[in-house]
Amino acid sequence: MRSYRKEEIPVADSRKYLEPTPVVLVSSRYKSETNIMSMGWYTIMEFVPSLVGCMITGANHSYELIRKSKECVINIPTANMLETIVGIGNTTGGKLDKFRKFGLTPEAGKTVSAPIVRECYAHFECHLYDAQMLDTYNFFIFEIRRALVSVYPKYPKTVHYRGDGEFMIAGKNTSIPEKWRPQGK
Repeated sequence: MRSYRKEEIPVADSRKYLEPTPVVLVSSRYKSETNIMSMGWYTIMEFVPSLVGCMITGANHSYELIRKSKECVINIPTANMLETIVGIGNTTGGKLDKFRKFGLTPEAGKTVSAPIVRECYAHFECHLYDAQMLDTYNFFIFEIRRALVSVYPKYPKTVHYRGDGEFMIAGKNTSIPEKWRPQGK
């Protein structure tokens, strides 16, 4: 195995190395108002029920829409949408319709009123599961109630945020099933 030369970095830069999840577009709706936001960090909290936790700042327009509606859709875009992802993250839905601005198609979900973003390859319809950390940390815990994933490609290239406007494109997959021991076995 290889040994790496290390150097200390500012603690605030740790996220650049710890955020392996793909950037997602979180869509929301409250009454007649919709929005989309880019999110570079969230965490899987439980498998059954399927729980996802994330912090959304109260300054974000989506925060109130999601807090009031108690639902959202987590959409996974592909790498060819990088400029759209950044554009969505750099604008506020309080001033414009992001679906129209970025040429995205809202589609109806089955378990939520928040729209699915058709151009994304995966969609996870979420309902607020636990709001205990919302007032203190703006931390939402959602339960995924419906998951819809494209059949092809099975593993598309996704975008991963590293902080400070830097992204990584993932897409190559590897497998070692003979070494893998599923959880609980």
